[in-house]
Amino acid sequence: MGKTALIVIDMITTYDHDDAELLLPSAREAVPAIVRLLKRARESGVPVIYVNDNFGEWRSHHGEIVDTALSGPHAELVRPLQPDGDSLFVVKARHSIFFETPLGYLLSSLGADHVVLCGQVTEQCVLYSALDAHIRHLRVTVPRDAVAHIHPPLADAALEMMRRNMHAEIVDGDDIEW
Repeated sequence: MGKTALIVIDMITTYDHDDAELLLPSAREAVPAIVRLLKRARESGVPVIYVNDNFGEWRSHHGEIVDTALSGPHAELVRPLQPDGDSLFVVKARHSIFFETPLGYLLSSLGADHVVLCGQVTEQCVLYSALDAHIRHLRVTVPRDAVAHIHPPLADAALEMMRRNMHAEIVDGDDIEW
C-alpha cells in the first residue's frame, strides 16, 4: 500500500475573480477544516502539496503567489493556510491539478497512491482533479467540509458524482485517518 498526500487546491488567492463574492462565504466555512487537515497531515508526516492557479502570471513562482494573496483583501483566509517550509508547491494554469503539471510525477516519486483533495472550487477544480486522479488509478478522498463552492446545488452534485462515478470517499475532514 502506498502513501497518502494532502493536496490543497487554489486556496492561495486574492479572490479577485468572477464569482468571488459567491465563493467567499463557502471559503470562510472551509478554511477551519482545511487548517485542521493541514495540522494533522503535517503531524503525521503526510506530504502536503499546494496546487495553485498562477492567475496568468507566467513569471510567477510560489513565493510570489503567496505574497500577492497575503497582501490582498482576503488575507485572513490565506494566512492560516499558507505553505510551511516542508510543503510542496505546483503551479497550474487550468482546472485540473494534473493538466500539464508535474503532479503525477511528483506523486509517483513520493510513492503516493491516495490523494486527499481539499480547497476550491468543489464543482470545478476539485471535481476535474478528482476525475483526473481516478483515471490515474489513485484513490481519492474529498473531505466535504474542507472544499468550498460557488453554487451549492452544483457542489452537492459534484460530490455525488465523485462518490458514485469515481469511487471517491466523501467524508468529514476530521474522520480522515492518515
